[in-house]
Amino acid sequence: MVQRDLLLDVTRLVWRVWSGRLPTGIDRVCLAYLEHYAPRALAVVQRQELRLVLSARHSAELFALLRTGGPGFRRRLTTLLAAAALSGKPRQSTRGWTYLNIGHTGLDSPGLTAWLRKQQWKPVYLVHDLIPISHPEFCRPGESKRHRQRMRTVLDSAAGVIANSAATRDALLEFARRERRPEPPCEVAWLASPDEVDAAPVPPSNRPTFVMIGTIEGRKNHLLLLHLWERLAKELGPATPKLVLIGQRGWEADEVFALLDRSPRLKGYVRELGRCDDATMLGWLDQARALLMPSFIEGFGIPVIEALQRGVPVIATDLPVFREIAGDIPLYLDPLDGQGWEAAIRAYCGDAPDRLRQLAAMASFRTPTWEDHFAKVDGWLATL
Repeated sequence: MVQRDLLLDVTRLVWRVWSGRLPTGIDRVCLAYLEHYAPRALAVVQRQELRLVLSARHSAELFALLRTGGPGFRRRLTTLLAAAALSGKPRQSTRGWTYLNIGHTGLDSPGLTAWLRKQQWKPVYLVHDLIPISHPEFCRPGESKRHRQRMRTVLDSAAGVIANSAATRDALLEFARRERRPEPPCEVAWLASPDEVDAAPVPPSNRPTFVMIGTIEGRKNHLLLLHLWERLAKELGPATPKLVLIGQRGWEADEVFALLDRSPRLKGYVRELGRCDDATMLGWLDQARALLMPSFIEGFGIPVIEALQRGVPVIATDLPVFREIAGDIPLYLDPLDGQGWEAAIRAYCGDAPDRLRQLAAMASFRTPTWEDHFAKVDGWLATL
């Protein structure tokens, strides 16, 4: 039997499955941690100031329920959490255990730091980004204030921090210096794409296809591409390449939603897939002339890894994190350079020299894996 020595906060996954929404990038990371650490972890669930540590039996049941979801999830979850609450605290002492919070969950709660200290745990957090602090204009109102509190909680209580990239680590430590707060031990561990599934067949196209993957929100810069596609459609008509947008609708993107819903100029040329499973996403990606990533800011970039892993060229904003994970393989452009993006897309419709360069350069690309990630994290956790 595996010795339990960790506490895994699964609050984000609980409420994601409860809502019925498809998992986001952060949710997928939480799922990967669930798969890796479930055998040696007890589950923690938060709801505002209520915090519950489940027994080994109830934790195993909750982990299994989060993996499967499906019909009746809410009823089964409610029954399980009620039984866990009635049974009281786990019998074994958890003093000195590592507490893992992978999804930024509850970090803006004013009582969390005191509660963690009372438990005498070693809190370890995975920080995904500081975007609400550095780029508040792309986030919901109030999110910048909440994220500042989350990062203050991290800095004030962490035994250690896992950063998904060196860019995120550097942003966190810069924030710590500005706030005059402790700089905790940090370990950079790149994320990986989900376990590979077979690509599903998608409708063939007699026109070049380009794909963009990610939640539709302001910082992703969908607006640049939609205006670009309107110009292409006006000039090229039926020969206009196809743009496939894969991702759920988010926030701070009302103009994008209006164009997608009502622009006659995009009809037949832009396809929005708001609920798209991994197999279908890979089917569209395999058909693409390039993945387009015109984001203003990112904490990581799983779609970039997925594209290069599958031999699909990438046209992306010149961000430090993209340079970190993809090197010089992608074609990098300014996110405001509409003419540059249009020229690149026109060129990538055919066998542009730069597209051929990317295809050749991909031979040297080493795909990050979850095995690599957890080998690094497990070794580092043992030193804390």
